[in-house]
Amino acid sequence: MAANLADHSERSDLVRGLGLWSATAIVIGDTIGTGIFLVASAMARAVGSSKLVLAAWILGLFIVLLGAFCYAELGAAFPKAGGPYVYLSRGLGPLWGFLFGWMSSLLERPVGMATLAAGFVRFLGFLFPMVATPLFTSHFWRYEFTFSTAQPLAAFVVIVVTAINYFSVRMSGAIQVLLTSLKMGTILVIVIGGVLFGTKNVSQAPLAFGQLGLGTIGALLTALVPAMWAYNGFNDLGDLGEEILSPQKNIPRAIILGLLTVGALYMMANVVYFHILPFADVAASQHVASEVVQTFGGSRGAAWLTAAMAVSAFGALHVVVLTGARIPYAMARDGVFFHFAERIHPSFRTPSGALTLLGSIAALLALSGTYEELYSLFVFAVWIFFALTAIALLRLRRKEPNLIRPYRAWGYPCTPLIFLAAALALTVNLWMVRPVRSSLGLAVILLGIPFFYRWHKRPRATVAAFEQN
Repeated sequence: MAANLADHSERSDLVRGLGLWSATAIVIGDTIGTGIFLVASAMARAVGSSKLVLAAWILGLFIVLLGAFCYAELGAAFPKAGGPYVYLSRGLGPLWGFLFGWMSSLLERPVGMATLAAGFVRFLGFLFPMVATPLFTSHFWRYEFTFSTAQPLAAFVVIVVTAINYFSVRMSGAIQVLLTSLKMGTILVIVIGGVLFGTKNVSQAPLAFGQLGLGTIGALLTALVPAMWAYNGFNDLGDLGEEILSPQKNIPRAIILGLLTVGALYMMANVVYFHILPFADVAASQHVASEVVQTFGGSRGAAWLTAAMAVSAFGALHVVVLTGARIPYAMARDGVFFHFAERIHPSFRTPSGALTLLGSIAALLALSGTYEELYSLFVFAVWIFFALTAIALLRLRRKEPNLIRPYRAWGYPCTPLIFLAAALALTVNLWMVRPVRSSLGLAVILLGIPFFYRWHKRPRATVAAFEQN
């Protein structure tokens, strides 16, 4: 089944209002959220060495860069709303595309939104400790649930950001450029301030870098989970394929440029963290970046930078909503999802039904307030489909050799093969470390199969179009 560029010019109800810089800002803004400011402690506890933490960041960047090449090729070839939903439908079949969209609509995006909102509130807790004041505590089986002011505040933040995306895609692009500039500036202030004014710690890491074995490799894979949460976002730009100007050129450029920028910022920030704070302090910290700033900027400087980190989380939440709503919209448009998700607002031309769906689920999840618990479930679900996307790219190269590909993945076929192997290793290791949460995520994904066959039997013209995506 061949395709040509005419396929990309078909009429869309969405507005092409995002240029190269807006698209690049979306990649950077989607990626830089809460992770870089918070997860170094979890990574330090996993591997026991500052050098191995840095190795995990480097390995993670290498893996996601390979993934970026794959997503850049697919995004340029299929610049349609829904991104991976379209890639998997075309490369592996309608069921696989549907399961991605189902997982994304009911699990990945709502969980990601709730996690970012919880991270946003954690930053507020550094500024206003009363935010974390418990209101009541209850028990469910072996679990203790503490409800504080933070949970309803996180749900409120989700609602606000969903409303912003409801009103305008052009406004969303402009906001993202502004917020991305601010969050990049925040990291640069931490890096430059730490280098010029920070005092070097003299403690030694408890584990030598050269002590590599099966245990260390397993620990490194465990440390990759929070790192991959921090790197997540490079893959989301394709969801906006119908709203990007000159998508055949701008999607690959924005993905690769954005990810390389993020990788450089992350490495510099982590070097500064371990340059200033003793390893034990990093491992025990709930606010690594804020405590680093406090060493050279004082309490006032830490407060200002923490406020900027909260804005970073807000910006990442904004772009996760912006990109995520296009997936249930695209599925509903094809007749294989809840019909109301197809609604386009008559004045704002935004996918109002899909935005309402994601915002509602995420607001409910935000009430749980479990930042650390949520990102493991998020990474497990997402990386299953990263592996499937690599397979789809390999199959499309063989199945549709004449498909017009404005961008071709660098290093093919090694690029998708290594990315596939890394995705499988990460998900299997996460299953072993977090079996309950991983099994829950898999159950949600498999629950979509009967819904697919129910909707797929609908006598609707768009179902036929779905099979051609």
